[in-house]
Amino acid sequence: MKKIVYSIAILFTAFTVLTSCSSTKVAESNTFSRGKISGTWTLNSINYEGIVENAVQTVFDQGPVAEFQGSTWQLSNNGQGSYSLANGSVQPIYWSYINDGMTPTFQFKKLADGVKAKDVAAGYKMVVASADGSNLTLKAPVQYDGKTGYIVYSFAKK
Repeated sequence: MKKIVYSIAILFTAFTVLTSCSSTKVAESNTFSRGKISGTWTLNSINYEGIVENAVQTVFDQGPVAEFQGSTWQLSNNGQGSYSLANGSVQPIYWSYINDGMTPTFQFKKLADGVKAKDVAAGYKMVVASADGSNLTLKAPVQYDGKTGYIVYSFAKK
């Protein structure tokens, strides 16, 4: 009987030591990835959080928010891309996705003819609110009335 109790005690101690020394894996708060952002997207709706609708007159240093409604964004997996507005203008971009474990971020730089992305200092960052491969929601932070609000861009994959 002593051998059985002793064996159980040894097994319990070994189990306790092994489980207490194992690393714990923290689950990621999101499942976004670059692959879920790559593709051709149509900007279906633009909404506002924490700001009034007409508070922002120009987005991406290009034009009014309304001009981007219905735009098509082509985002290849190698970072090259473009967006095409309804008025026919096309803007080449270089984009990237950053997931630091805190705030997943979509960022892009507007490119001019013959200019490489590494030579462009200015760019735009948006929080990736959702990305499931079929729908994509990006939130651009905007300072308004001493607080941060957002322009919310909702895309559907073509």
